[in-house]
Amino acid sequence: MKSVQKGFTLIELMIVVAIIGILAAIAIPQYQNYIAKSQVSRAMAELGALKTAYEDCLNNGKSAAGACAMGWTASNILTQTTPGIKADGTNTAALAEDGTIVGTFSGNAAETLKATTAKTVTWTRTAAGAWSCATTAPTKYAPSGCPGV
Repeated sequence: MKSVQKGFTLIELMIVVAIIGILAAIAIPQYQNYIAKSQVSRAMAELGALKTAYEDCLNNGKSAAGACAMGWTASNILTQTTPGIKADGTNTAALAEDGTIVGTFSGNAAETLKATTAKTVTWTRTAAGAWSCATTAPTKYAPSGCPGV
């Protein structure tokens, strides 16, 4: 009488584990790159929300330090902004016609963005009112609307 094999042999299970290990070794770094890129996009959007408040303050003549309510909620990936924003939401420095809004990555940001030299996202306003974005994050993390270095 012939017996029928039920289940998998040890070698078959070892092959499956090896394949899963190889796939994980490829997928984890790619996922970390995806996280870093999404955080740069997120920072760009969070700081971009300050552009409206910045413009509103300039248009209403509230450019002096402490005169403008920026209305920004603190971020868990950005810890420093320029112009500085107090706990009450007002600006700590005067707002200029050709000013900048800068955010520095830290806190819960991806490790590659918090490296030895902290990476930033910068919105720059010309005196004519046009805004442009730039980031010091590596180019592979920079969104198309905010070129990197």
